[in-house]
Amino acid sequence: MIRRSLAIAALAVSLTTVVGVAARDRAAAQDRAEQGRRIFMDQGCYGCHIVGKLGTPIGPDLSRMGARRSEAWLEDWLRDPANQRPAAHMPRLELTEAQVAALAAFLASLK
Repeated sequence: MIRRSLAIAALAVSLTTVVGVAARDRAAAQDRAEQGRRIFMDQGCYGCHIVGKLGTPIGPDLSRMGARRSEAWLEDWLRDPANQRPAAHMPRLELTEAQVAALAAFLASLK
């Protein structure tokens, strides 16, 4: 009986830890996506792209980009669009690695 109670208590602690870590990870991902949204606005990406009802339809509509591309693919694209597609009209952006990661997180969140 004591062993069973200890096992149940240990399981409860483990589940609480897993749930807490998952919630913390979700919050960090939301923060990174929010940083990316600010970068999208600050860099003027809306001048060529639409997200929702904001922007100009010169380049592709990015409203559902996260449903089409992975965050890793988006990071590669943002680092050097011409490397991914030589005929790309998108310029290479002057972004730090942290900015690339945040912007990719934002775009990946658009589903």
